[in-house]
Amino acid sequence: MAAVHQALHRRASSLLCRLHSTYVRKMRYLNKLKEDDSLCRQAQASGTFYLFHNLSPFLQKAGKKYLVPQVSAADMRRILEKFPEAEQWMEKSVLIGCSDEHIPHFALDLGALEKSVIESELQGSFTDLRKALFVVDGKDSPLLASAQSLLRWHDSHQYCSKTGQPTQKNPAGSKRVCQASGITYYPQVSPVVITLVSDGSRCLLARQPSFPPGMFTALSGFCDMGESVEEAVRREVAEEVGLEVESLRYSASQHWPFPSSSLMLGCHALVAAQQAEISMDSLELEEARWFGLEEIVEGLKREPRSSKQDDGSFLPWFPPKQAIAHQLICEWVRQQSA
Repeated sequence: MAAVHQALHRRASSLLCRLHSTYVRKMRYLNKLKEDDSLCRQAQASGTFYLFHNLSPFLQKAGKKYLVPQVSAADMRRILEKFPEAEQWMEKSVLIGCSDEHIPHFALDLGALEKSVIESELQGSFTDLRKALFVVDGKDSPLLASAQSLLRWHDSHQYCSKTGQPTQKNPAGSKRVCQASGITYYPQVSPVVITLVSDGSRCLLARQPSFPPGMFTALSGFCDMGESVEEAVRREVAEEVGLEVESLRYSASQHWPFPSSSLMLGCHALVAAQQAEISMDSLELEEARWFGLEEIVEGLKREPRSSKQDDGSFLPWFPPKQAIAHQLICEWVRQQSA
């Protein structure tokens, strides 16, 4: 009997801890905002806003750092008052999270308004997201990326694909509804495999013509309809560099906003050292080659601006710490050094 009481006490204690968990309470509050339109409208009146202009986030420079300001609802109303046509624009915002104290965060794109007026009012500038992800604090990068992806989705799904009629956003921005057909549309992400290939002592990195000079990264590609992650990795490696994967393992995932909204599934793949001759697809890649441990370690230390040599060529450098490709490369280095 005592054992039964102890078991019930442990279960009750566990449940109590979970109910008082900051994370659990935040997630449940956010879910209420998505489901309760009236509650979400109230939250818009007291929340904070991350601003975008044609999908470029607003940043403020403080010394050598770039900050992502949270604009209060009061300041947001004051700014919008300068634009008579934007009186109800706060309702165009989308919910992107909340603080531990349940202060809701929204993202709002002001692309139809005069950019210089907003920049002057808030003493900052709208910056291309690719550049912003390189310069903002690591904790802000995922928020900007997910906010831009959600704003982009709403911009491109304003009409029903079946009826051609306008769709309506709910206050939280978690869905759009076509009143004519009753169809509900939800934001979607596209799965992408990103794979660091190794032959045991070397890893394979590649670059596309659109990359900044000197930058190499892991192989990546969208999953085809019906493919598993494992099948997508094997196909992409075969297509892009002509190698056959012997084994692979999953590492981690990351949301990535380019080209729209992707879920990057990071993997390590092993190929046979005796069958490691690269046969590159020149339609996909500009260059692909093997890197040894020493060259990888040096490349991780190198910044883009320090990679250019006197003869105009570029030494290899790799994606920034915020990118999952950087994580995969660092994991490979640690494995080789163990």
